[in-house]
Amino acid sequence: MPPKPTVEPKVLLGRPSNNLKMGIVGLPNVGKSSFFNALTSSAAKAENFPFCTIDPEESRVAVPDARFDWLCSKYKPASKVPAYLTVIDIAGLVRGASAGQGLGNAFLSHIRAVDGIFHMVRAFSDEEVVHVEGDIDPIRDIDIISEELRLKDVEFVKKALEQQRKVCRSDATKDKSKLAELELLERLEKLLETDKKQVRFGEWTGKDVDILNTFQLLTAKPVIFLVNISEDEFARKKNKWLAKIKAHIDANFPGETLIPFSCSLENRLMSFEKADADAYLRDLATSTGVPSVTSALPKIIVSGYQCLNLIYYFTAGADEVRAWTIRRGCKAPQAAGTIHTDFERGFIMAECMHYADLHEADGDEAAVRAAGKYQQKGKEYVVEDGDVLFFKFNVTASKKK
Repeated sequence: MPPKPTVEPKVLLGRPSNNLKMGIVGLPNVGKSSFFNALTSSAAKAENFPFCTIDPEESRVAVPDARFDWLCSKYKPASKVPAYLTVIDIAGLVRGASAGQGLGNAFLSHIRAVDGIFHMVRAFSDEEVVHVEGDIDPIRDIDIISEELRLKDVEFVKKALEQQRKVCRSDATKDKSKLAELELLERLEKLLETDKKQVRFGEWTGKDVDILNTFQLLTAKPVIFLVNISEDEFARKKNKWLAKIKAHIDANFPGETLIPFSCSLENRLMSFEKADADAYLRDLATSTGVPSVTSALPKIIVSGYQCLNLIYYFTAGADEVRAWTIRRGCKAPQAAGTIHTDFERGFIMAECMHYADLHEADGDEAAVRAAGKYQQKGKEYVVEDGDVLFFKFNVTASKKK
């Protein structure tokens, strides 16, 4: 029997790190800072005028996961550490930001520093909250932000292309890596300027992505579209713009997520104790004639975490239950290194239970072993989301020089 063909793992756009960040991006006065406050229970400024936020605010929010809660209920650990999503509130962009309008260059540099984007769009009407464009048109607003990010990437690529051409002309050795970067920059220029497409929708090889990841281009970052609507509209799941926005995203940003939510509702819930928040949601459901209403924040947090290609594995015991963030496709030694570099350097094996198997055994590790589902994994094992791992390592050997 011929050997099975090997499948090269897909190289992901973006920094190869487990410490990634989502930035909240949009026009002024669409609810970005209020959303950030609700999401992180922090106190970023939220005022009704453009550029209220200048310096980016940063916070971490726990990723909700019933698996983590269940492990904590079973092991009753002294310490509980969930996975976290880092979120940054970035000041509002305006038309012309790529050319420096509205402190645009500074704000665009803040976007360059994040790894994914919550693109917030306003679809609610409120005469007391001014709109920088004069009226409500979420599709126009999406295109304004997307166009400014594309134009900034065009500017970056043109400068890089000019520099790379000089390098290649002066390189007598004809370094293949330099020529490959030049060829990629030429394709990028065509994609961005001629085809007017965003980088993340291009066709790239693994070698292309390795180079692209050094550029940190704005339109290479994954995007989740958040549509801010009123409380009643959110409860009823009805807003005159939603279907149009969905069609626009499907046509121009295929595969990207749209999540309707109500910033007003989320901030109101944040101000209540849990019992009062639950009562308010029940009253809202009754008043709008729907079976139930729930906060959209858990879905937004989980979606943000997943769009960064992050997953986590668990370590579980009486001392601690902890979720360890890794990038999708991470192998066991690198996953061990998130606990301590010695774990990776001296990696021997990972003892692994899949969460589903442990849950099926009602938390009885002995039963998992007896069923043959407690496995030893080596250096090539690709860790799966929700694995429960125990690492064996030995660091008596000296470090490699």
